Amino acid sequence: MFTTLRRLIGQLFSKSRTINNTPLNRVSLIVLVVIDIFILVNVFMGINDIGQWYISPGQAYPCYAEWNNYFNSNSQDKDYEILENFFIIDNSTSQRYQELDERHLGSVSSVCMTYGNYLDVINTPENREKFYLINDKKTSTDLLESTNQRIRNQYDSTLLEKIAGQDPSQSINTTDASKAKQELDKNNQQIANLKQEIAKIKTEITTSSESRSFLDFLQDEKTFEQLQSSYNRASFWYPSIQIAFQFFFLCPLIIIAFSIHSLAQKKDYGLVALISWHLLVIFFIPLVVKLFEFLQFGILAEFIFELVRELLGGLLFLISYLYILAIPLIGFGIIKLCQLFIFNTKLQAANRVQKSRCISCGKKLRSDHSHCPHCGYYQYQECSHCHNLTYKHLPHCYHCGEPQVNE
Repeated sequence: MFTTLRRLIGQLFSKSRTINNTPLNRVSLIVLVVIDIFILVNVFMGINDIGQWYISPGQAYPCYAEWNNYFNSNSQDKDYEILENFFIIDNSTSQRYQELDERHLGSVSSVCMTYGNYLDVINTPENREKFYLINDKKTSTDLLESTNQRIRNQYDSTLLEKIAGQDPSQSINTTDASKAKQELDKNNQQIANLKQEIAKIKTEITTSSESRSFLDFLQDEKTFEQLQSSYNRASFWYPSIQIAFQFFFLCPLIIIAFSIHSLAQKKDYGLVALISWHLLVIFFIPLVVKLFEFLQFGILAEFIFELVRELLGGLLFLISYLYILAIPLIGFGIIKLCQLFIFNTKLQAANRVQKSRCISCGKKLRSDHSHCPHCGYYQYQECSHCHNLTYKHLPHCYHCGEPQVNE
């Protein structure tokens, strides 16, 4: 396998830097490499864009994250907390959900569209004004609590100054110890009043008929379970769908490049053959990358993961052993595929013999030439049956027709 791989890599580099077996000069090679890098970057950008074309689970079910957090929250104030996230948004929630359909292939869940419609009814100017009022009162509360903390710190410092016998006129504290408790009590009363006002406004928001309808819809466990099931199913299939779209993007490019390369070789268009060969290699690089991504993250990987988990419980590290064994086999299959279709020496030799060209470099030969005057390659080998000279790399002797063992 390693000998085959080494020969394959050698042929790859040889074809990538020669035109009709004539090496490219350094300037031409540099220009070609720059073009390769530019095309490769654009190919990866293209497959990234097409991979995001199909709507993702988060976009198809945009309400799932908030809804799931609501169900798993233990906060006593969770009814208001799920509403406050939307009061800062002036535009329509359902409209934002609908815009996801316009930019992606697929559609937003009808459950999430209903979710968005409920929020649009709640997100009124009046409720937004109450939300901003709550925030103002929270800011005032935080300011008072910060002031109280400062007073407590200064009170402790004042006591230490008294114990040390320091003159009060030299103290750096702004609050006298005798007035600290009075100011703390006043601030605590204001904080309590502000918290009561905040709780009252929150209650007004969450107990309104519009909010109650939304919260009743939100607390429907059956609807949430259906949404969760759909979201999990979409998350399971999304990596495979994404990779499939990327394959569809790459396959036409590979077919076109391969067709042009084959035609250019037949017509002996050296420069076209070289450029189309570089394109073919460039298009194969992301294809191989995406193939291994599919094996690592696609539906096959998910199936293997679930199978191992069911059969072997927590011994999930065995999946790594499986990949260690499987990936080399897949790589070996890719090498064999390349040898069969791209680096097939017998097919190339048959085409060149038919056109009276050198089996090695493809240059034109006269009928009496046994060695190529361009590369020095010897064109013949001895037939193992009749011992006459016959062409190398061809399956049968042209004298006796017996099968040949090629060198």
